[in-house]
Order: sequence, then structure tokens, then C-alpha cells
Amino acid sequence: MTADLLARRVTDLLAPQVLVIAMPPAVGLIAEGWAGAVWGLVASVLCGGVPAAVIAVGVRSGRLDSHHIVDRARRTGPLLAAVGAVLFALLLLGVLGAPTLLVATVTAMLAALAVTIPVTLRWKISFHAAVSAGTVVVLAHVLPAAPTLAAGAAVVALVCWARVRLTHHTWAQVAAGTLVGTLVTWGTLAAFGIG
Repeated sequence: MTADLLARRVTDLLAPQVLVIAMPPAVGLIAEGWAGAVWGLVASVLCGGVPAAVIAVGVRSGRLDSHHIVDRARRTGPLLAAVGAVLFALLLLGVLGAPTLLVATVTAMLAALAVTIPVTLRWKISFHAAVSAGTVVVLAHVLPAAPTLAAGAAVVALVCWARVRLTHHTWAQVAAGTLVGTLVTWGTLAAFGIG
């Protein structure tokens, strides 16, 4: 397998949409059993599924270059759809009494969007790096922390390498995404008393 092919596969497999759809049910299942997985599925459909559908429609219509939205100028609409979907998910989960960890995780998604959206309007911060780093932080709260953080750091480094290899980002942009994803997620979970 060539380096470029590996980078494309990593970019697709660990895309923000994929992680935002896969992570909440997995975290819910690990932390709360099957009931938690159902709550996680609700979060997954709203926080990941709705934005992924908006992006898919944009790609099919030709308004977006790909589901990775490489053209920074085209990110605003899908990002605003993501904010709306995450806000709705947060409201629904809060009103219906979802487990605290899932409410905190969705809040972290919203907080990360609140930081990355203004940045991406001026500079192309890496959402791949931010979401993968945030996912590792959440997983480290439900799985053994040390091995999860070690394995997660390797995965985040691979994601960063892939984004730079494909020339979709610079090292500074992936480093900034990693920092934002890590700090915002950790800070949000800590504010909820999780940790």
C-alpha cells in the first residue's frame, strides 16, 4: 500500500463524521450498558448523522468538494447545521434525562465547535485532528486511561500525518486541532465532574 493510499484510508476511516457517529453509542454501552448505548445512538444520529446528511447533499449538488470539505470557504453552512444538530441533541438529552457522561460528551462537541468554527473562518484548523483527539479524551474516561491515551495518541498522530500527507493541512493546523480537541473535551468533562 502506498503512503498516499494509506493516508486516504486513514482520513476516510477516522473522519469527524465517522467518529461522531460511532463514539457516543460505544461510550454509552461501556459506561451504562445497553440503555447507555441507546442514549448514545440518539446523540450519534443527531450530532453525526444530521451533519453527515447535510454534507452528503452538498457533495451531490456540487456545492461541496467532498465529505471532508477541503475548501475552507465552503465549511460555514455545514458547520452551522452541525451546531444546530448538536444544540438540539443537547436539549433533548438533557430534558429526557440522559446519562451525565453522554450529556457532557455532547456539550464537549458543542464547545469544540464554538472554538473551531471562528478559527476555521480565518485559518484552516483540522477538524479531523480535533475530533480524533476529543474522542480519545472521552474514551480515556470509560476505558483504562493509560493504555487508551497511549493508543489514542498514536491514532491521533496517524490522523495528523494523513491530513498533512494529503496536503489538506499543515503541521500547525493539525497541531492546533489536536490541542483544541484535547483541551476543550478535557475541560468540559472536568466541568461536569467527570474524571
